[in-house]
Amino acid sequence: MLLASRPIDIGTVNWHHILVKRKHQKTLELIFKRPVSGNVQWRDVIALLTALGAEMEEAEGSRVLIILNEKVMIQHRPHPSPSMDKGAVASMREFLAMCGYRS
Repeated sequence: MLLASRPIDIGTVNWHHILVKRKHQKTLELIFKRPVSGNVQWRDVIALLTALGAEMEEAEGSRVLIILNEKVMIQHRPHPSPSMDKGAVASMREFLAMCGYRS
């Protein structure tokens, strides 16, 4: 794991000392990129959420229940493509922002 080269804003505190893999940091930056990216891989988002301590549970169909910082989101796993559509990325951005994360 590498020391984050840029601070990650969690709530009102900039944490310069949070250890994150560069891959997770890039995924977070891609999620918060403007305009919304259509090139965010689902597996990368799952890896990021896991690193942040999220709990995930498979639900009915392609739904995934995500619990992070006591907030809950239901996200559809993309298929057949491994990339999330722009609407799903925007929803994930809002969820992460609500949980206190920024790129």
